[in-house]
Amino acid sequence: MRVAVVSDIHANLVALDAVLAAIGSVDAVWQLGDVVGYGPEPDGVVARLAAIGAVGVAGNHDLAALGGAEIEWFNPDAKAAMEWTRGRIDDHTKSWLKGLPTTRDEAGMTLVHGSPRDPVWEYVTSIPVARANLEIMGTTVGLHGHTHLPMAWADRDGRIEAIAPRPGSSLTLDGWPVLLNPGSVGQPRDGDPTASWLEIDTAAGRATWRRIAYDVEAVRTAMLDAGLPGRLADRIRIGL
Repeated sequence: MRVAVVSDIHANLVALDAVLAAIGSVDAVWQLGDVVGYGPEPDGVVARLAAIGAVGVAGNHDLAALGGAEIEWFNPDAKAAMEWTRGRIDDHTKSWLKGLPTTRDEAGMTLVHGSPRDPVWEYVTSIPVARANLEIMGTTVGLHGHTHLPMAWADRDGRIEAIAPRPGSSLTLDGWPVLLNPGSVGQPRDGDPTASWLEIDTAAGRATWRRIAYDVEAVRTAMLDAGLPGRLADRIRIGL
């Protein structure tokens, strides 16, 4: 089975469409949360994911969009964008977001937004945090987002290896526990503005990180025209 794993789309439909065009035909699309927030097209992104039958989990921005208290933890720009999102999304988007669990198992892999032990909020950014999550994970492979950084955390017989993949890098899924982060489709934060995603070939036991350029300026203009915070619009130019 060939699967495309996307995360942190953040209402960036132009980036999502570029990724889907590059992916081509796959057996499944899995999304790891933060479908909405920040960007200008929350309804369009949800409609696209629904149309292709994508499955996945809710992130903190998705829960906040539904009126959750998560918004109180946001910085001022994120909060302003979320208030805009709450006033914009239609009933179909709300219904689709409400149907997302915070943890999901697919093909023997764990899907979360934050981490296996804290599916909504925890950032996996260090070896101690990765180790703690790998130890309690109920599957060999865990898929998470939230940091907007492509990353792998692999348990090699008790030694945790932190792997920062380059575009096109592959990791063999050899039976050792591993956490994989596809990076962000719509708001990359690794200094590369191109949209990031992960391909998994379950038959070959291989995960490969991919990047694709999209029309950043068109999205930036749409954000500014919508009245979204300028700092959020500017940062997609540099991927930070």
